[in-house]
Amino acid sequence: MQINMGTADRAVRFVVGVALLSLVFVLDGNLRWWGLIGLVPLLTSVSGRCPAYSIFGMSTCPVKGK
Repeated sequence: MQINMGTADRAVRFVVGVALLSLVFVLDGNLRWWGLIGLVPLLTSVSGRCPAYSIFGMSTCPVKGK
């Protein structure tokens, strides 16, 4: 799978992922585990590949063929 995310997209996903992941440490009870959803944007931002973008043929990466 090719890199299909640009720098701004990756930065936003990283911040959102970390914010959601922090809910694991902030919330109590069963609600805290919803914070694990933050792993998805965090992992996609680190890898630079979004499976949903691939399915829909989208790309925010400015360099073609990367």
